[in-house]
Amino acid sequence: MTYDNPMTTDAQLKRLLTDVRTIAVLGIKPESHAGQPAHDIPEYLMEHGYEVIPVPVYYPDVTSILGKPVYRSLEAAAKGTGKKIDLVNVFRRSQDVEPHVEDIIAVKPRAVWMQSGISSAAAAKRLEAEGIEVIQDRCIFVDHRRLM
Repeated sequence: MTYDNPMTTDAQLKRLLTDVRTIAVLGIKPESHAGQPAHDIPEYLMEHGYEVIPVPVYYPDVTSILGKPVYRSLEAAAKGTGKKIDLVNVFRRSQDVEPHVEDIIAVKPRAVWMQSGISSAAAAKRLEAEGIEVIQDRCIFVDHRRLM
């Protein structure tokens, strides 16, 4: 099953990056993995004014990343912070995205951004059916640096 990103124009991406403030990072890595995209890109986003909420999938003993408390699900993150999650930035293998769809739908973010190399047609279709915009196989760091 193939799927095309509906949000592909620079204007669409720039508008999204301008409008969102709170980004939950699903699959974020802790400081022990500094130098890897799943740690460094969220750090970059924080440095550029976004509120980053860490939602690691592994690292059960880690209680904070980038100075923020970690949450074990997006729903727990929304409840724990009391904030509306605008965007979910996904650092998971393509085959591991679909199991997170229900959790994503529960918090109703404006958009889900799957990093470079990550795509899931089935997850994208379900999310879009719920009114959630989907970006796949794109690097938020690259697009932010280029557009903002």
